[in-house]
Amino acid sequence: MKKIILPILLLLLTGSTLLAQVGINTDNSAPDNSAMLDVKSTSRGLLPPRMTTTQMYGISSPPEGLTIYNTTLNTICWFNGTSWYNWISHDGQNCGSVVYGGKTYNSVIIGMQCWMNENLNIGTAVLGSQDQANNNIIEKYCYNNIPANCDVYGGLYQWGEVVQYLNGATNTTKWEPVPTGNVQGICPEGWHLPSDAEWNSLATYLGGASVAGGKMKETGTVHWAAPNTGATNASGFTGLPGGDRDVSGSFIFQAIYGDFWAASETNSIQAWYRNLNTSNETLYRGGYYKSDGFAARCLKN
Repeated sequence: MKKIILPILLLLLTGSTLLAQVGINTDNSAPDNSAMLDVKSTSRGLLPPRMTTTQMYGISSPPEGLTIYNTTLNTICWFNGTSWYNWISHDGQNCGSVVYGGKTYNSVIIGMQCWMNENLNIGTAVLGSQDQANNNIIEKYCYNNIPANCDVYGGLYQWGEVVQYLNGATNTTKWEPVPTGNVQGICPEGWHLPSDAEWNSLATYLGGASVAGGKMKETGTVHWAAPNTGATNASGFTGLPGGDRDVSGSFIFQAIYGDFWAASETNSIQAWYRNLNTSNETLYRGGYYKSDGFAARCLKN
């Protein structure tokens, strides 16, 4: 019996100590009177929990003040009771690069998101006159079937191709079942296609959809046709007007529009997308035919 009681007493005593002030150090000094926890060291630091943005948003009911180190953004993040925030704004900074298909893609921090700052250019080029196929080979369109256009503006992809036919989704059929997490699609490992909600978050952070487009467009008229209204690229997104591969198989709107898929459906034949155009500073949200060919951007997990 004595052997059982002693450990119990030790646990109770330990529990009582944890309710008082705690000092963690190597010099056996008492904690400061003003501190519940006083950590002292000249050779070691304080290491908070480390997790990706996806894992951070997966925390159930975080309390106000909860703090973690975000490995996606490489920064300290804290919860203010309503939303997660960077401890210090890192907007415009690179949040990592990835080599994919022999090409290096760089990135940019915009609020609580890490975006590739260029369009994907991955896959084997196929003619605009044919549909992309579910054949375990990533396929892309190059505007006007000219490979050099892919080098500048990235590839154009049908929606079924961009999500890689996940859960039976095609250009004419819906998810079965609807994915509950990130959709990697044609993005590299550790990255995913932005959902409609994630595009909305970007627009909100940049001041609303009516002005977000100007902050996302590359400045000038090297790639954009005049007037490229409101273009500042203040976000570092560097949106380009790669145009579309139309459902008829023709190519349209290069230098006028930059269209980007979301990994979210509206119905069996349409999905959400975002549009930048030269005539205004709006980030337009709409649904369009999955069989059209739009650009793809990736978000870091």
